[in-house]
Amino acid sequence: MPEIEHVPADYDSNCKAANGALFGKYELGKLLGCGAFAKVYHARDVRTNQSVAIKIISKKKINVNLMSNIKREISIMRRLNHRHIVKLHEVLASKTKIYFVVEFAKGGELFARVAKGRFSEDLSRKYFQQLISAVGYCHSRGVYHRDLKPENLLIDENGNLKVSDFGLSALTDQIRTDGLLHTLCGTPAYVAPEILSKKGYDGAKVDIWSCGVILFVLTAGYLPFNDPNLMAMYKKIYKGEFRCPKWMSNDLKRLLNRLLHINPNTRITVDQILGDPWFRRGGVKEIKFHDDENAAVPDKTGKEGFGARNLNAFDIISFSSGLDLSGLFDTSGNSFENNTGERFISRESPDNLLETVTEFAKVEKLRLKTKKEWGVELEEQNGNFIIGVDVYRLTEELVVVEANRRAGDTACYTEVWKSNLRPQLLVRQQEASVSGNH
Repeated sequence: MPEIEHVPADYDSNCKAANGALFGKYELGKLLGCGAFAKVYHARDVRTNQSVAIKIISKKKINVNLMSNIKREISIMRRLNHRHIVKLHEVLASKTKIYFVVEFAKGGELFARVAKGRFSEDLSRKYFQQLISAVGYCHSRGVYHRDLKPENLLIDENGNLKVSDFGLSALTDQIRTDGLLHTLCGTPAYVAPEILSKKGYDGAKVDIWSCGVILFVLTAGYLPFNDPNLMAMYKKIYKGEFRCPKWMSNDLKRLLNRLLHINPNTRITVDQILGDPWFRRGGVKEIKFHDDENAAVPDKTGKEGFGARNLNAFDIISFSSGLDLSGLFDTSGNSFENNTGERFISRESPDNLLETVTEFAKVEKLRLKTKKEWGVELEEQNGNFIIGVDVYRLTEELVVVEANRRAGDTACYTEVWKSNLRPQLLVRQQEASVSGNH
């Protein structure tokens, strides 16, 4: 259990309950780390006695861009449920602070361990297998981390790896019409060469590159691309200039050369990694890329169709009108609904709702993009606007329909969604409700 401090410096007294715990739930312990905008504390859940980590962010210290990253991190972490990814338990907020309550990794950062000396190939393989399991899972969910490094890999009490810090992650929604991401981000020594070219990049392929750098660091004890001069280091990365130390096995050297291949089109993929001789040596435990709890749920007819993701408790809280997470961050007082987005609950099946959207797109001559598990996007032929429509299963009988403007003119979004498509979906909802009452 953590050593309990009486009142940490950034503890918000307005959130202190009669039992002295934060929001009546968490007893804060020692400081684990701090940065320019946040502090992380070890804490204890007074109801379950479970250890957690709480990241406390001061709203006064963050700008619009950082706020956007925080919102994205919450959106991403709530859809991830994997044994090698740090779990987000809940998000709390006061007038001045935001509190991330996450799984506590007792072993700390992987970086601190490798800083003491390189690992054996067997231990490196164990962590690399767990890393690839987590990364492959993220990619299957349309999530690209974009800042993988040993500092963002934590170790739990059982010695297993946990990927953390999704603040710079990207979603499939951010991919442009050229099929690529364009935001320049990441830690210099771990960025892929295609990011440096500024011509756009595939999020999955840059994550694989970073995994290659991590594997090199674990087994060599130092970075493959390093130079006191940042531009000189970037030049080495761009050209793929690195050397494997003599003590590495030939199979490992071959894998590293495929991971750190400068051409993203011919760089090794997750599926190919799974079949690599070095990766498979000693036997490979089940590598799971899909979350069974969030699989497509058949409707009453037994069809899976588009499917709808089951919502966990955190999702339900974040979708609740009284506890809409957007209100935790928006200092202007604008709600999700006022920010060209809307959610409503329906008794209609996901298949029927998305069928209505599909028929609407045909009639209105809109481009329709189907996104596995999540829903669809409607794009005007000239690219004037993009509307996203997602369906989530709340219970066996209820679903949440979420729509928002993802690009383009607000007036066009209002006309197409609020004046035309939304009424059609609500009619289906009313018909389903009437049918259900008979």
